[in-house]
Amino acid sequence: MDQHGADAVRWYMLAAGSPWSARRVGHDAISDVVRKTLLTYWNTVSFFTLYAKASDFKLGANSAPLSTMDKWITSELNELIAGVDQAYAAYDSQEAGKLIAGFIDDLSNWYVRRSRRKFWDGESAALETLYNCLKELTLLMAPMVPFITEHVWQELVRNLEPSVVESVHLANFPESNSNLVDLPLSKSVRLSRRLVELGRAARAESKVKIRQPLSRALVAASGWSEMNEEIRSHISDELNVISLDELASAGGELVSISVKANFKSLGARYGADVQEISKAIAASDHSILVKQLRANTTVAFAYGSKSADLTLEDLVVTETPKEGWSVASHSGESVALDLELTPQLIESGLVREVIRAIQENRKQSNFDISDRINVSYGANPEVLEVIKKNLELIGAETLTVNFQEVGGKSDSSNELGLWLELSKA
Repeated sequence: MDQHGADAVRWYMLAAGSPWSARRVGHDAISDVVRKTLLTYWNTVSFFTLYAKASDFKLGANSAPLSTMDKWITSELNELIAGVDQAYAAYDSQEAGKLIAGFIDDLSNWYVRRSRRKFWDGESAALETLYNCLKELTLLMAPMVPFITEHVWQELVRNLEPSVVESVHLANFPESNSNLVDLPLSKSVRLSRRLVELGRAARAESKVKIRQPLSRALVAASGWSEMNEEIRSHISDELNVISLDELASAGGELVSISVKANFKSLGARYGADVQEISKAIAASDHSILVKQLRANTTVAFAYGSKSADLTLEDLVVTETPKEGWSVASHSGESVALDLELTPQLIESGLVREVIRAIQENRKQSNFDISDRINVSYGANPEVLEVIKKNLELIGAETLTVNFQEVGGKSDSSNELGLWLELSKA
């Protein structure tokens, strides 16, 4: 209790396991749940406070329409409220904690991550959406972690809404609005996150760093065609690829397709015929079958003297790109990365490395997020040439107003040989 605090111990006992089951309690176990959930919640509150202050955010000033991501996290929030309400009503604090922890991960590691540019620009719609999520989340967590939620209520909520009740523990419990729940959107975002994980695995397999842009990624997944452009752009950004396309569009010269029957799906509908259907699927032209299903959703598939209505859910599809590509697949979903590096892509990768180095130096120098800076730099000739060609882009990304090249300076401690000196403008 003295080391971790009352809220950490309460959360561990109530949410990280069944409160009536015997278990071992130790510093490492409590630290782990604090790091994964309570600290992430606190850091998200701090993030909001920082950007709200920088943009002079006022609650209720937003008149702009909500973005796709704003709608998604609002949908997830209303599902969370309903789920936690049911869990509390059933005295199931473990289920409530599981739902809250999952939402905190969604909020911090996807909504905030994917909306960071909007917070940087001070967009009121994103700030108001994040505030509403934090307010409702604080109310949901209050029964289990009363002290940190009370602090957030006093320092955040009452500052933006002075008329609210004086304590989080006197406020009404949130109510879910089913009209704001968008299940197809939630499904699409979940798919995008799975594809990003597959793309990262393909990156790791190829040993190409994430800051090195690639020309394209090819995707194979049920639900890809329904995914909107904003969500697709998140996949492009996360994987640092210029374009996305469907894997089947690459043609047979780039991809090998193999198909197996999904016994669980087919067995439920066709029973004893599933073995015969499986043999027919194995003997079919896999590329043509998958192409037909992606074009028509359902295909009448002949086996023996009978016919089965197949969908993509009835198949386990594995698509493997050939040489010059890296692929990762799981449960019928695949992402393939084109590994060819052109001079333009290599230059873009160097620019990203320079931006990252300046941003890291800004952080270490304790500059405010809105501070404009001067940058003196030196590097090897190749990197110097790239910096000079991209000063405008680097300046916009790092809030640099003046660049000064310093001849003869370099730093052997990094692979770019990049030497930096920053000062406030």
